[in-house]
Amino acid sequence: MFLALLQAANIGLRFLLELVGLAALGYWGFYTGNGSFVKWLLGIGTPLLAAFIWGTFGSPGAPYPLKGFLRLLLELFIIGAAAGALFLTKQSALAGLYTFIALTNLLLLHIWKQ
Repeated sequence: MFLALLQAANIGLRFLLELVGLAALGYWGFYTGNGSFVKWLLGIGTPLLAAFIWGTFGSPGAPYPLKGFLRLLLELFIIGAAAGALFLTKQSALAGLYTFIALTNLLLLHIWKQ
């Protein structure tokens, strides 16, 4: 019973981490871009591209799901991109916290085969 509750919480945390990752990529885009057009292009386009890639290859309902090692690489790439975005925007403490929580969540997802 308690384990089932932890597993459900872990899946919920995964969803929140995905949203935070998209927000981090958007923040990076608005922070990095030079000029209004580029800021908006990167701030909106980068998270949309990440969501498209994840939705196409990584999400549970993906039309072309990656399996095994390739899926793990995609998950690590998405986590790394979000953490890197936070780090590049001088949010190194948040980048470290996000990385720790996201990798712990990913480890538990794989251990529990979620």
